Amino acid sequence: MSAFRGILMGYGTAAIKDKEAKDNAKMEIVKAAGLDYVTNQLPAHKKTEANRALAYNQLSSIFDSEQAADYFDSNGFITGDGKDVERITKMVEGKNIKLDAFKNYIPTENYGDRYNQRQTDFESRFDGVKKTFTMQAGGLGPSTIDGLLTKPEGDMTRTEEVTTPAVEARDMGPEEKGFMTEAVPERTETITTEIPRTTADTAMSEFFTTKTGAVNIGKEADIAAALQGYRKFNKGINIDPISGKPSITFGNVKNTEYNAIKAVMNDLVRANPDKYVVDGKTSLSLLTEDADTQMTRQTQGFTKQLFEKDTFKDTETIEGITGSTAGNFTAGFIQEYPTMKEQKRFLVSYLAKLGTTSEKRYFALSFPSDATYPGTTINIRDQLIKAVQ
Repeated sequence: MSAFRGILMGYGTAAIKDKEAKDNAKMEIVKAAGLDYVTNQLPAHKKTEANRALAYNQLSSIFDSEQAADYFDSNGFITGDGKDVERITKMVEGKNIKLDAFKNYIPTENYGDRYNQRQTDFESRFDGVKKTFTMQAGGLGPSTIDGLLTKPEGDMTRTEEVTTPAVEARDMGPEEKGFMTEAVPERTETITTEIPRTTADTAMSEFFTTKTGAVNIGKEADIAAALQGYRKFNKGINIDPISGKPSITFGNVKNTEYNAIKAVMNDLVRANPDKYVVDGKTSLSLLTEDADTQMTRQTQGFTKQLFEKDTFKDTETIEGITGSTAGNFTAGFIQEYPTMKEQKRFLVSYLAKLGTTSEKRYFALSFPSDATYPGTTINIRDQLIKAVQ
């Protein structure tokens, strides 16, 4: 081997090692910032948004007015710190504001618009960091960076504090190399989320599945065919034998139940895809059976636990519209939630944990029609229905 070739090989080996060192340093930059994002900023964002959504639903129920909740949310009174309801109700009581004072309030944006804007603002906070990583990381592709930003090593620590810390500049390499992350300052505004849909910290979690985004579980005709044998859905489902196109003609209540069970099917597939999806195709027969069980569990199954033994009864009309009746709340429930206000908050907080509007409405509609708050004539089912309208 010539001397020149030896020099070239030596130079090439050194260059490779130098590049590996640089890549490793850059990888550590990405991991460090990604870990901060996943273990601090993202959980804090979700927690705050969960608190905001719960407060919005509770205030809508307490004031029997979504306009009131819209007023407080759009004017910055709802911050997502977990103390919104207590703070706002004290303010209303202290200033002697009438409960119907907000009936004519018309917001310029609805809750969904404000939520989407908050999501965009939150994502934009981290876009700068991700862009910097893309530029600095050289050969690291976007998918690699995104994976590292959302998949930290080891156990994640999820704090209950509602904070959104800044990403500080950090030296991740030798001084002579100057491997430094770009600092992102802490934002002063409150960052917040959708409905909460994480349930690991609550005893209620045993009644429902974690809520996730929409997923394509199959064609509507196939879903309708699979559901025909459940809950008397066959009375409102007709499938054209030639085109295979379904015709669904449910009444309002039954339509809510149909949409609710489809939402539960979606939740189940996202929570456990290996069980329901084989070779890219969803096993609708297995999925519909489990969804039927799960929806009963998170509605009648949950409600039944609140009332005295053997007083809860399911009802069903000829059309297949389900409902229920019941007696009094259990002594244990009243002991834990002694006032009507506390009982109302408990029920509304459970509603908020059901992922979709259809699931919430079905829960409200299936609640015992004769149940009232102890010592009052206030019908609980009617109030729950108002809360989810």
